[in-house]
Amino acid sequence: MPLFRYRAARPDGSIFEDSTEDDNERALRTRLESQGILILELNGKGSQTTSTLFQRKQKPLSLREFLVFNQEFLALIKSGLPMLRSFDLLAERADKGGFQQALINLREEIRGGSSISDAMRNYPTYFPELYQASIRSGEQSGNLPEVLQRYIQYIKLLISVREKVVKALAYPSFLVVFGFSVVGFLLAYVMPIFAEVYAESNTELPAATQLLLNTINYASIWVPWALIGLIGGGALFHLWWKTPNGKMQTHRWILRIPMLGDVVLKNQVIRFTRTLSTILAGGIPLLSALEVTAQGMTNKVFTHALAETISSVRDGRSLSLALRHEAFLPRLTIEMIEVGETTGSLETMLLEVAEFHEGELDLQLSRLTTWIEPLLLLGMGILVGGIVIIMYLPIFNLAGAV
Repeated sequence: MPLFRYRAARPDGSIFEDSTEDDNERALRTRLESQGILILELNGKGSQTTSTLFQRKQKPLSLREFLVFNQEFLALIKSGLPMLRSFDLLAERADKGGFQQALINLREEIRGGSSISDAMRNYPTYFPELYQASIRSGEQSGNLPEVLQRYIQYIKLLISVREKVVKALAYPSFLVVFGFSVVGFLLAYVMPIFAEVYAESNTELPAATQLLLNTINYASIWVPWALIGLIGGGALFHLWWKTPNGKMQTHRWILRIPMLGDVVLKNQVIRFTRTLSTILAGGIPLLSALEVTAQGMTNKVFTHALAETISSVRDGRSLSLALRHEAFLPRLTIEMIEVGETTGSLETMLLEVAEFHEGELDLQLSRLTTWIEPLLLLGMGILVGGIVIIMYLPIFNLAGAV
């Protein structure tokens, strides 16, 4: 029999690691789950099926694609179609070949006696741990449509927050790119033409015009070297960023950037509170819910802090006290979570925290766009206008002399 090492959660929420022998992965999962044990990680000889290895070569679905899939899945379940027929239809409608093959394999595993959540474990690229936990809770409670509806609402909210951030940054980014493109065109193409005309006239140039011409001449010498340095530095930074310490430091710096860091912080707080609330609503123990939530965080500072929080909760601390000790969440957020723990309504309070920060994020993004856009327009206007005026200064001087 192959040997498996696993990390799992007991019914009381405590996390432990162990190893055991069994016929295969499915048999081991069935045996442990019959004892009320939830497997979080499983490794061992034979524990990776062919479908799992195939799946790891595929790209995950975007949030919007996954939302459409779940909406179709929910509609088919509500229509009363048999589960196997539902997966047939879902596979037919799938656009991506890898995802379509995953759905076909899911159907065959369900036909062979696996539950939906068990079958999805072989396809973590397409079905994240949070989704698997939600489906599992729906199967156990017999209320899969309600669980899917809750998860669909969760995805919609994530998409909404992401779109708000992207829209707030899109126009300022366009202004910066367009402005510097115009400046580059003026300096690289237009200004050399004026320089040739002024050289032929043998007239003394104003100091500002001469300074700009000298800068362009020097730039033609050092710009290639600067580009080589930037490319080399970028490559080194990318290699460093791929390391765990590099990602941690980069994410920590992002949180410290004025204005932008606060937007990222609120975005992560919303993701944390909504994800944890969604998992707890499915009846998953707190420690297991925190484990899944930590895996879903996109900022490594939050991931590391949640890992320490899990360790503290496992040692007997309350969630609010553990979060306060790590000091990665706003004080008001922790106090609201503490109220939820005290009153026994943690799931509801987490939703209220998420909604509160979503309101704050909306207001902050509105203020940022209100102030940044006119400031960028003014700055780019001054820069481009200044260059144009400097280019025409000798002509103005000549016209004044005449």
